[in-house]
Amino acid sequence: MAATTLTLYHNDMSSSSQKVRLCLAEKGLEWISRPVSLVRGEHQEDWYRALNKRAVVPTLVHDGKAIQESTVINEYLDSLSALRPLMPETPFGRAQVRLWTKQVDDSIHDGCIAVLAYAIAFREAQLNDVQGALRRLDRIPDVWKRERRRDILERGLDSIHVRMALYRLQQLFGDLDDALAAGSWILGEQFTLADAAMLPYIVRLDNLGLLKMADGRHRVMAWFKRARQRQSYVEAIAAWEDQSMLKLMRSKGEQLWPYIQDIILSTPS
Repeated sequence: MAATTLTLYHNDMSSSSQKVRLCLAEKGLEWISRPVSLVRGEHQEDWYRALNKRAVVPTLVHDGKAIQESTVINEYLDSLSALRPLMPETPFGRAQVRLWTKQVDDSIHDGCIAVLAYAIAFREAQLNDVQGALRRLDRIPDVWKRERRRDILERGLDSIHVRMALYRLQQLFGDLDDALAAGSWILGEQFTLADAAMLPYIVRLDNLGLLKMADGRHRVMAWFKRARQRQSYVEAIAAWEDQSMLKLMRSKGEQLWPYIQDIILSTPS
C-alpha cells in the first residue's frame, strides 16, 4: 500500500483520535496528518461536515473514500495489513474484542469525555460566554448529546449525567481488573484493539486526576503502566499532548476531587 493513501483528520487531544493513532502506530502504517481544531470549531465547518456528517473526529480518508467512527476505522486499518494483527485469530476472540470496543462506544467515551471532562475542566470557560456556548450547542447534530450537554452546562457536577458516568466507570474498573487476571492485556497476552480502544479513556481519567477511583485495582494500574511503555503510546498520545490543556485538566480535577469523591461515596453500588 502506498504511503500516501491514508489521510487522518484528527485532533491532538481527542481520545477517539488517540485511539486511531494507536492503531496506526501499532500496525506501522504511514499516514498523512490533517489536524482539526475543536477549539476553533473546525469540525463544525462545512468542509469537514462534507467528510463527517456527525461533525466528530477522527475521519480517515483512504483512496478518496471517507471512513468515520474510530472503532470502525481501527478494524478497517487492521484489515489493511496482516502484519502486527490487532484482532485475535479465533471468531470467539474477535467477538470478545468487539464486546470491549462496544462498551467504549456505548458509554465509556461519553462518560469520560462528553460528561466528566466537560463538567470538570471545560464547562467553566463556556460560562463566561453563555450565549456563545448555547449557539455551539445548537450546532450539535445529535439531539441526545446536545441536550445532555445543555444539562451539564446548566448544572455542572450536580447533573445526573455526572453521577451516572462515575458509577459506570467504577463498573469498568472492576470489569478490567477481572479480565486482566488472565494476562498482560485485556484478552490475555496479545495487545488488541480492545486495549487500543480503552487506553485513551484511562489516559483522560489520569489527566483529570480521577485515577484515584481505581485505587486497589492493581491489575488495572499495572496494565496502564505497561501500555504507556509501548512505542505506540509515545507516537500516538505523548507526542501530541497539549501541555496547557493537561495543566488545566489536572488542576481542575484536583480542585474538584473532594466534591467528586462525595458523589461517588453517595452513589449506590
